[in-house]
Amino acid sequence: MSMQISKERLPIEGFEYPQSFMKAIELNLVDFDLWYMMDEGQVLRRIEGLKQRYPSRKLIPFARRDDNDDIACFEIGKGEKVQIVHDFASEGYEQRKEFEDFWQWLEEAVHEMIEYNK
Repeated sequence: MSMQISKERLPIEGFEYPQSFMKAIELNLVDFDLWYMMDEGQVLRRIEGLKQRYPSRKLIPFARRDDNDDIACFEIGKGEKVQIVHDFASEGYEQRKEFEDFWQWLEEAVHEMIEYNK
């Protein structure tokens, strides 16, 4: 199960996964109970839906939260920042949170997993 999409299959040009994301995938850090990394098929389907729901944004989703419609995405033009988007919300109301980079998001995902399981 591939957690990243090859450049040839990614429908948005000019995007490269950050090294931090690549390292997490290499280490198989893919499931954090509430959050989990989406596989290639899930990412490709979600990109198409995001284009329709939020046409002004170029989002590359990589993780999904199991208990709601939140997804973690990279966004073209925003460097390595991670956007938390409440998918299916009305356009303009989808943005939940922004992290400086993948590591900051991952730290929060692990913290949420710990709190959830205490």
